[in-house]
Amino acid sequence: MVIAQVWIEHANLKLDQTYTYVSDDDSLCAGKRVLINFNGRNIVGFVDSVERSDETIQQLSKRLGFSVKKIDDIIDQESLVTDELRNLAFWMAKETISPVISCFQAMLPSKIKPSSHHKTIKMETWVKVSDVQPVRLTPKQNVAYLFLKKHQEMSLTQWRSEFKSVSKKLEDLNLVIHFEKEASAKQEMVEMKADLVLTKEQKRAKKEIEKCKQNVVLLHGVTGSGKTEIYLQMAREVIQKNKQVLILVPEISLTPQMVQRVKERFGSDVAIYHSGLNDQEKYEQYQLIRHHQVHVVVGTRSAVFMPFDHLGLIVMDEEHDQSYKQDSVPQYHCRDICIQRAMMHGCKVILGSATPSLDSYARAVKNVYGLVTLSERINHSLPEVICVSTKEAMRKGQSYMLTDLLKEKINDRLSKGEQVILLLNRRGYSPVLKCADCGEVLMCEHCDVALSYHKQDNCLKCHVCGAVKPLIRICPKCKGTHWILPGFGTQKLEEEVQKSFPGVVTIRMDADTTSKKNAHQKLLDAFGRKEAQILIGTQMIAKGLDYPDVTLVGVVNADAGLNHTDFRSVETTFHLIVQASGRSGRSEKKGEVVLQAFDPHHYAITTGASNDFLTFFQKEMEYRRLTQNPPYTYLISIVFSDMSESVARNDALSFASVLRKENIFKVLGPSELTRIQDRHRIRILCKGKDFLKMKEAVRHAVELHRSNKKRSSLSVDVNPQHLD
Repeated sequence: MVIAQVWIEHANLKLDQTYTYVSDDDSLCAGKRVLINFNGRNIVGFVDSVERSDETIQQLSKRLGFSVKKIDDIIDQESLVTDELRNLAFWMAKETISPVISCFQAMLPSKIKPSSHHKTIKMETWVKVSDVQPVRLTPKQNVAYLFLKKHQEMSLTQWRSEFKSVSKKLEDLNLVIHFEKEASAKQEMVEMKADLVLTKEQKRAKKEIEKCKQNVVLLHGVTGSGKTEIYLQMAREVIQKNKQVLILVPEISLTPQMVQRVKERFGSDVAIYHSGLNDQEKYEQYQLIRHHQVHVVVGTRSAVFMPFDHLGLIVMDEEHDQSYKQDSVPQYHCRDICIQRAMMHGCKVILGSATPSLDSYARAVKNVYGLVTLSERINHSLPEVICVSTKEAMRKGQSYMLTDLLKEKINDRLSKGEQVILLLNRRGYSPVLKCADCGEVLMCEHCDVALSYHKQDNCLKCHVCGAVKPLIRICPKCKGTHWILPGFGTQKLEEEVQKSFPGVVTIRMDADTTSKKNAHQKLLDAFGRKEAQILIGTQMIAKGLDYPDVTLVGVVNADAGLNHTDFRSVETTFHLIVQASGRSGRSEKKGEVVLQAFDPHHYAITTGASNDFLTFFQKEMEYRRLTQNPPYTYLISIVFSDMSESVARNDALSFASVLRKENIFKVLGPSELTRIQDRHRIRILCKGKDFLKMKEAVRHAVELHRSNKKRSSLSVDVNPQHLD
């Protein structure tokens, strides 16, 4: 008999433990999924460990003091996770203060994650020669038969396609038999290109990375300085040693261009993993890595959990981006996972960015990370940046969306056949629909946020919970019928551009236009083919894009992010400005950038315009020091949510009282947050310098919270990237 300790599919922290089951199947091992009965429910469990025993189930039940059940079925033929990934899940659960099962669920593709809604794997029909000896075959039949015998097996589709006239006859003669096989990823063939010749500065940077004593190296290079080429050439050297390479990008919009560049170097030796793939495609890419069919993986955040067994290099491009932080349980940061995996594999992590996060740069300054800089563009020409006061322009009667200067610059670029990128980090047509008679603002019924007007769909949308409502014609408060649309989003900006430049083709990239499969790639490919002269979009177009004919970038409402109360809002604004500016003039043509801001004198705007990271770093770090915010301290956010505001608040008060007994760090709150999806949210914020003791105290308080029968949902975010 095999005794198994099984994690069950339940995100409830109270059930964050293994349960004992038994099986007569000796093939059962750690990492397999099993079907079990738990409290009368048939659910999927995930085997943690097994031990062989000569006891009967009755003897075991008597010894343990409870009735032990048998496992109903074993789902997998082999373990789904490596020992390293298994250890990583336990480490991640401890560091993020999350249920272990949620960490395994975050790691694995949907097709094989430990879930009661597990999906079947897509199978394909393949053919191979049978044991039956051929007697008399025609010349064509003989050619087909010998071809298949030589190649051992091939898909039925390919077999019948290549040997149309004889394939079916050979099958009827039982010389060729069918069998089922898991569908595998089809590798796209790309024309290979040779490595580029590195500049003197690139060679120096590459050498410094290789010789760096620290395993984590921050590569701080201005936009267009050739960081990607360094990644690729270091990757080639790693692959030549038969090791694997992971290249991460923060958003799916950046994946197509990075994939293209990587495939041009390494051909079919590349797997791709991101949220735009369907469940079957993710599974197929996962299996490519698991079965050592490729050496290079390019992907977004979740690609960090691929089943590598001999990693030689991890690259985290645009390391500053907040998309690397998971915003649901477990709330891990991809950077932490990269560093942990690199320690296990003994390889380097390159954190690349033109605008490093303050956390990373501070660690580099203190020699925790290595620091390597690239201060020059490949073309030795940074774009000229002009700041325009939107407030002054409006006083002169100009448009609050496109100032006269920006229109003039756009017109000039269009006349030369060049391209323009316009960035506005707000989607929709208008963020608010307001009654002109009584001032009533239409709010989401489920969240404490205003509904945004989307003219294209003629509806109102909540950008928090996703609720959609038809456009309301009559004010529910005063019965008025006149509405005003203050503010603007990408839809309204696109309308203004088309009005100002009739006949000009535009492409808009935001969450509304990129929801369909492969939409990012199709839109960017179209812009790359110059099917449109102007690309309008949110922050997804601010990073990584490289188009030689883009010579003008306009950042509309460049300082809008400064209105947020989050302590990282200034840093985020600086990042956005520098990254967006970096899309202009990346080739031989001179680039320009126009920043439109209501407060063009704010240091985030002035240092962003001059691409002066060091001055920004010094100024912002001084504010962080005065307010004792990261990286001078650590934060842990604990949010309680419930349909009842009083339940959430009482739980938060009890939790805070437990934490305050420690008296080794500040406990801020409880404070009320905006309601989301009908759930009231109350937050406690822990702030201190002893990170280990903070995490220990929170874990202890979480354990006490589990014992409450009626309690609110609890979410722990260690090192939160934003505080709404």
